[in-house]
Amino acid sequence: MADDDTGGDATPFELPPGRAASIRDVARVAGVSYQTVSRVVNDHPSIRPETKQRVLDAMEQLQYRPNRAARMLVTSRSKTFGILTSNRHHYGPATSIRAIEEAAQESGYSVVTKNLTATDDASIVQALDHLADQAVEGLVIIAPQVRVLTAIERLSLRVPYVTLQSTGEAGSHALSIDQVAGARLVTRHLIELGHRSIYHLAGPQDWIEAEARMRGFLAEMSDNDVPTTAPILGDWTADFGYRAGRELLRFRDFTAIFSSNDQMALGLLHAVREAGLDCPRDISIVGFDDIPEAAHFAPPLTTIRQDFAEIGRRCVALLFAQLEGRDADLPAIEPTLLVRSSTARPAF
Repeated sequence: MADDDTGGDATPFELPPGRAASIRDVARVAGVSYQTVSRVVNDHPSIRPETKQRVLDAMEQLQYRPNRAARMLVTSRSKTFGILTSNRHHYGPATSIRAIEEAAQESGYSVVTKNLTATDDASIVQALDHLADQAVEGLVIIAPQVRVLTAIERLSLRVPYVTLQSTGEAGSHALSIDQVAGARLVTRHLIELGHRSIYHLAGPQDWIEAEARMRGFLAEMSDNDVPTTAPILGDWTADFGYRAGRELLRFRDFTAIFSSNDQMALGLLHAVREAGLDCPRDISIVGFDDIPEAAHFAPPLTTIRQDFAEIGRRCVALLFAQLEGRDADLPAIEPTLLVRSSTARPAF
């Protein structure tokens, strides 16, 4: 097929001050259609050499730099996935994001990440607009606050998307490691050691993982007829774990604590040690996530391992399945209990 060069002479043209050149500006200067400019950008074989040179000259004159959106005029494919996240610096999300990038790259795709600095509706819409400007073909949402996912559902996204969350409410769009099962595993471990006075240091109230881990803890305690106290709502930080530990140790009416993540468990260990007590002889402590440092805490931390890298790879597999209109047969990823030195039988 021949190119659709209009055959006209290049049109004198000057850009308004402060405005970048568009593909239509290039077409006007080169005297061709914007489809021809797009074919030149994408190195289409049907373009005559003299037409191609006119377009290249116009691009140089206007200092036009083709972007992904321009390439989509012909290909309808940006070969780009987007990630919307609100906690990219945390170990779990950071590991999953790295795995997504690697898996996408292996398939010839790139990844653009947008981090939410706030989780109100306006900020979410602005972040999604930014990703839309990159012409993403699929989206991974790693923003585990309930309000973010609620806003996403209201927006009715038109591209394939995957959410990393554990409610199961997003159906075929959801991927997660079973947080409830992980919490039950680690709570059962403490109960089987003989603990009956177990506190739960939970994560922030609006976080889906925190709520799921709390449910798992309460369900396992109930199933074993172990009395519970109200979980303590934390903020995921070691500082909070330390402060909570100091306050709890004023009464010391427990023999074990299940911390909803490893960082808060680290703070708890600090508080126990500072009080002149020993973990696990006096108090057993368990965490969740198995961050790389958990094996080197003092003592090494009993925790739940989540395969964040595998879940990142599965995000990409699920996006491709949605793009291709097929079902993805992905077996469940189960959490794993790692028993280390921070737990022992209570010293009655």
